[in-house]
Amino acid sequence: MRRKSPRKFTDKFKKDAVNLVVEKGYTVAQAATAYNISTKLLYAWRKKQAEQP
Repeated sequence: MRRKSPRKFTDKFKKDAVNLVVEKGYTVAQAATAYNISTKLLYAWRKKQAEQP
């Protein structure tokens, strides 16, 4: 059985997902479900975006 390769996400996709939480008021769980990603991944993207100037 072959391992699945990790999914790759564009910067725009990441920004759009984070903006649902930051600007639209979604919970992380709601946004993660909407984009079919894990909450852990979305938390990491949100943290990374917050650290950028």
